[in-house]
Amino acid sequence: MTDYRKRMKTLSGHKPRMVVRKSLKHFMLQIIEFQPAGDKVVLSAHSRELAKFGWKANTGNLSAAYLTGLLLAKKAGKKLTCVLDIGQYTSVRGCALYAVAQGAIDGGLNVACAKEVLPSKERIRGEHVAAYAKALKADKDKYARQFSAYIKANFDPEKLPAHFDEVKAKLGAK
Repeated sequence: MTDYRKRMKTLSGHKPRMVVRKSLKHFMLQIIEFQPAGDKVVLSAHSRELAKFGWKANTGNLSAAYLTGLLLAKKAGKKLTCVLDIGQYTSVRGCALYAVAQGAIDGGLNVACAKEVLPSKERIRGEHVAAYAKALKADKDKYARQFSAYIKANFDPEKLPAHFDEVKAKLGAK
């Protein structure tokens, strides 16, 4: 469902939109330019593409959101000013939608976004996931239920921050 008043307000700035959409398992990003005949998708990135850079963890988490934003910025290859379009999603401080924006900003895109809503570097790296996995390890059943996707992928969730840094470096970020 489209909020056409909000859309027209966004389009009146004559800047491309960085459209962020998410599912339970993935993030889809597009840079879209308005044209009278219809919107034109200039560039896109999907969290599944992170596997090409060695990403083994979940593609629907905060870390993957950041890396997908970084990937989109790297694909753009130039300084581009965009308006963040989160659609009908509720704006929540520190959520994954803003992790995407932080990744795009760190990658070189100019995305207008208040610094107060961006997630912390620790959460982006997945340090909270690693700490929770370490605390939960004593209860094998709970651990197996909570981290079943990581176990299935043969990935230790306690190593998420180091893995994040490794993939970030492969994407060419500092």
